[in-house]
Amino acid sequence: MFNIHSLNFPRTFSEAISRFRANLAYFRMNYAIIVLLILFLSLLWHPISLIVLIIMMALWLFLYFLRDEPLAIFNRTIDDRVVLVVLGVSTFLFLLLTDGTSNILVSVLIGAVVVLVHASLRRTGDLYDEESTGLVSGPSSSS
Repeated sequence: MFNIHSLNFPRTFSEAISRFRANLAYFRMNYAIIVLLILFLSLLWHPISLIVLIIMMALWLFLYFLRDEPLAIFNRTIDDRVVLVVLGVSTFLFLLLTDGTSNILVSVLIGAVVVLVHASLRRTGDLYDEESTGLVSGPSSSS
């Protein structure tokens, strides 16, 4: 993610969109961490908002970052993207109920710009799939 040699300007707008989509899918968890970190730093002088953010970050940890298995509710598997959107929107809404509205809006906007710039400038040619390179072992067929 932080390889400086993998950053360059896309040649066309369609290449930038293609890079954005690929990088957003590949670095989804990293981008969520970056936006949450920027949000945390912006709320250091708003204790109530910070407490709400810490509670929501605990939910993020248990429901998104530290799960080994897919989330299942009433025997239905919930996709990671749905969990990401629900946690993101609920974090944003709960924080807006506190007194740090301007800080929250500005920090989310800054986080979105950081994600947009990185996802558009990062080349996708050197990204790899852990399963296809053998880093993650799938179910074995041996008896």
